[in-house]
Amino acid sequence: MKKSLLMLAVASSFVMADEGMWMPQQLPQIATELKAAGLALNPADLTKLTEFPAAAIVSLGGCSASFVSPEGLVATNHHCAYGSIAHNSTPENDLLANGFLAKTMKEEVPAAPGSRIFVTKAVDNVSDKIIDAKTAKLNGKKRIDAIEANQKALVAECEKDEGHRCTVAAYYGSLEFYLIKQLEIKDVRLVHAPAEGVGKFGGDTDNWMWPRHTGDYSFYRAYVSPEGKSADFSTENVPYKPDFHLTLAKDGVKEGDFVMALGYPGRTNRHRLPSEVSDTFEWAYPNTVAHYKNTLDIIARETATDKDAELKYASRVAGLNNYMKNRQGMLDSFAQSDFLQRKTAEHAELTTWVNSSRDNKKAYAADLKNIEKLLKQRQDQDHRDYLLDNAKPRLLTVAAALYRLAEESTKPDAERKAGFQSRDLPRYKAFLTGMERNFAVSVEKALDLYNLSRYAAQPKKQRDAGFDKVMGIKDGMSEAQLKTVIDNWYANTALTTLDNRMALLDMTPEQFAKTDDAFVKAAVALHKWSLKREAAEEELAGKIQQAYASYMRAKIAFMQSKGQAVYPDANSTLRVTYGNVKGRAHGNEDGNAWAPFTTLRGITAKATGEGEFNAPQKQLDAIAAKQYGPYKVDSLNSVPVNFMATLDITGGNSGSAVLNSKAELVGLAFDGTLDSIISDWDYNPDNTRSIQVDHRFMLWQMQLDGADNLLKEMGVKQ
Repeated sequence: MKKSLLMLAVASSFVMADEGMWMPQQLPQIATELKAAGLALNPADLTKLTEFPAAAIVSLGGCSASFVSPEGLVATNHHCAYGSIAHNSTPENDLLANGFLAKTMKEEVPAAPGSRIFVTKAVDNVSDKIIDAKTAKLNGKKRIDAIEANQKALVAECEKDEGHRCTVAAYYGSLEFYLIKQLEIKDVRLVHAPAEGVGKFGGDTDNWMWPRHTGDYSFYRAYVSPEGKSADFSTENVPYKPDFHLTLAKDGVKEGDFVMALGYPGRTNRHRLPSEVSDTFEWAYPNTVAHYKNTLDIIARETATDKDAELKYASRVAGLNNYMKNRQGMLDSFAQSDFLQRKTAEHAELTTWVNSSRDNKKAYAADLKNIEKLLKQRQDQDHRDYLLDNAKPRLLTVAAALYRLAEESTKPDAERKAGFQSRDLPRYKAFLTGMERNFAVSVEKALDLYNLSRYAAQPKKQRDAGFDKVMGIKDGMSEAQLKTVIDNWYANTALTTLDNRMALLDMTPEQFAKTDDAFVKAAVALHKWSLKREAAEEELAGKIQQAYASYMRAKIAFMQSKGQAVYPDANSTLRVTYGNVKGRAHGNEDGNAWAPFTTLRGITAKATGEGEFNAPQKQLDAIAAKQYGPYKVDSLNSVPVNFMATLDITGGNSGSAVLNSKAELVGLAFDGTLDSIISDWDYNPDNTRSIQVDHRFMLWQMQLDGADNLLKEMGVKQ
């Protein structure tokens, strides 16, 4: 097999300090930079995914985490465990407000339905198997179908190893593909979460801000069968014993110290074309922010006098607030930058290079021109369908997915659409079960009315006739008329109860067709319509994949010609990013410098006794009494709470273990600064800072909360 582009892209190239989310196997290529930053270990020792420390790093399927004991104890962020805390909360026993601590393993409670811990076991380059000789000749939907078939075949073979979850991840705009094999731990239990006044201290006000004083940590435990196999929840299960776990540093970090974060960053967009940048920041993000704001306002209004509903939507509200602030922060940063101009200039330089020689022109010119046309088609489609996609009620989406599952289940498993195979059934069951604690009819009706009103207000020619016919949408409908339509939907559905939702999993397509349930009938009626739309989308996607891969091939060749590195965008696979503990010479609005550490004093200064700054009284008393224990830092005259570093991270990195130069745990990454989150698109070394909860604060607070059993388990001397 030819040498991987992942290797070629960094060979003998200059790398900007601290920039990049590197695959572990790439680290020897940047050994000089790692050593210069302060890494004490041999970079080659960090490349092996089944050995320390990479083997101790796990994914939660959206957040990162790490094993911190031989008994399967997992450390992650409080906001990553928020859904599980909310799931186990009731008005009578509000774990969100009060926190949770299992003093024994018997007291640990199941995490939210569908919770998983994924332990990466192998990563293999399968590019030549995904884009084989036959597939390379195809285009459009045929190309997408062939790629999917090849992916499913590899995944099916990989998952013959029972208890493992396998995926094929795309790199460099689907230029390369890697097969990821992970142990799927399905019995996940909540062990400890601090009170919300610790774990979410500062709330949305402080989110993406500095200085920060948030104890954003929680603990899960992974359980397996007595035989050590992946298994569903059972009282007979035993704690998983990882091959490796992280140890907590005896000494914390100080300013200038080397740190690295190991985790599963979600998505970055540093290789996007100028037209994609323009569409995102001038259309997509502004619409997203407005939509999230209105959604949050509706949820707040509908749950104001209903504590149970408030708890049901707490996790969703937290997520929406986080995303909204993130996107608004990106918009503000974009408005103050020359990012689009630089991106345009860079692309112009690439185009000039492509046209500078006959070979380059022959290899890349046609696709470079074609990708722009194809992206414009997709953008136009996204704009046209935006309100339509939002107008679909949640229960319609559920019914449609389950009907599709029933239809696909009539085929051999290998021939089913990805996402509707036997391997996906547990995910559906978990989702349907989880709705018991995240769904309220009154809230959903209000959201449906908002979304449907926006869609129905469009001129007829801008709406979809097929959707309108099935859902009863007509020209000039008043809000009262739309409300009547929605009320009729819910009056004629049984999907608001768990048993009736679960029953759909056992239905045949014929049984679906005979069902009188309003949402099921609509799903059946819209099925062919949905398939037609999907086919058109895949036809375009196949053309884009082919052209985008060629564009990335050109970009890599161009950057190599200048001796520059091209690391892959983040794609939810294991990455390593490195940097140093460092403040900033400038802040936000006031321009004041930012110190790299915050301390307990800041908690006292911010505490109000209510709302987002409701620090527990026990904590405030301990701070007032200067009960610092062994966690006091003399230079700070207090216990450090959070620290900043130059780590290049993004969403999905939440919960990532932050290690010192000897690979010892010194904190958990949980945030960035508002003016630097545009680094998902445009890395800025002057602004980019990650925010971590300091492990010394974690231990101090855990001691205060009486988590002696966990401290002992992690090897902490008390």
